[in-house]
Amino acid sequence: MTNFLKRLLSRRDLFGTGAAAALAPLTRGESKPLYHESIYTRLLGVRPLLSCRGHTTIYGGSLMPPEVLRAMEEANDQFVDMYELNAAAGRRIAEVMKTEAALVTAGSFSAMLLGAAACLTGTDPEKIAALPHPAWDRKECLIPKGHRVVYDRAYRAAGMTIIEVENRDQLTNAISGKTAMLAGLGSTERSRRPGIMPLVELISIGRKAGIPVLIDAASELPPVSSLTHYTAMGADLTVISGGKGLLGPQSTGILAGRKDLIEAAALNHSPNANIGRGMKVGKEEIVGLIAALNRYVDLDHETVMETWNRKARFMTDQLKDVPGVKAEYRINGSGFGEMRLTWDRNIIPLTGKEAFRKLMSGEPRILYYEDDEGGTFQTRCMKDGDEILASRRLRQFFLEEARKA
Repeated sequence: MTNFLKRLLSRRDLFGTGAAAALAPLTRGESKPLYHESIYTRLLGVRPLLSCRGHTTIYGGSLMPPEVLRAMEEANDQFVDMYELNAAAGRRIAEVMKTEAALVTAGSFSAMLLGAAACLTGTDPEKIAALPHPAWDRKECLIPKGHRVVYDRAYRAAGMTIIEVENRDQLTNAISGKTAMLAGLGSTERSRRPGIMPLVELISIGRKAGIPVLIDAASELPPVSSLTHYTAMGADLTVISGGKGLLGPQSTGILAGRKDLIEAAALNHSPNANIGRGMKVGKEEIVGLIAALNRYVDLDHETVMETWNRKARFMTDQLKDVPGVKAEYRINGSGFGEMRLTWDRNIIPLTGKEAFRKLMSGEPRILYYEDDEGGTFQTRCMKDGDEILASRRLRQFFLEEARKA
């Protein structure tokens, strides 16, 4: 029997027995074939993770659906003119996102860098050749303080000088002939932090001053409306990850917006020998991203989200009766359900970080959003049945830790 069939049968056998049986104590390592046996382990000795968190680059991003993998495999059968492919893919993305034009990039960071490059150079070949060392004055990127994020160094990598501003007055006073771009962060619309400049205000200031505004919305799917939301607000450029909510290749991203800026970004991008040359996107990845985008827009998003919520409620129910553990089901800022887990240190004498280290070293390795007080568990990246495996592992872990105390 092949390894693939063994894994398939192991998962079917487990989930065919029902939740009650799946949550029974482990015997003879019955879960071992599901997360111990993998190509990562066979080839390289790397143990896979059971993810109870969202799409995260350092943990592999997402799991691509079968139709995306099939599209990529078929794309590998033939050669294609990359200029033609990039242009055609951009047209399809622009159609979906209701923008003038679009470009497939090598992830969101690449999209941010290329968007910045476009604002720096336009289509001037001498300026394009000069990056990342612009010799002209118009190279400043203004970012409100609440919109700063570690990834905005992409703008600096393109050659921009980043200037952080505190408020509206500072922003308007900082705009000058040296300003090339304003940058905002899509997730600020979900933030509860006080004093953050609203995106609509940032975009309005940019439009009034005639300065392009780029919005980093890499992680803003769901909701599906994020594909068109920022353009509708008036943003000149929008960045979306290809490997997060879309479930496309992890190494892809989208830059969408004004036709003139996308044209400039394309000139800076591979296959041209300019600043984006090292950010090349393969033909298979481009086709995979388009397949993922087509699939995404056709989904019943309400039903998809309810499957996530059902799994989160299941996990919460299975942990509620563990002594000392407090399991809470809640709706997060993105609109879907998750489980918040804390515990009584008098019964389970572990910090949140200590529990995380132990759960990541067990079998299966449980990955989640850890903090000093406990952890947050999401189910959007789970395969069917993963919620059973995760619940069983968590129950076993906390019961054992309580007995040790």
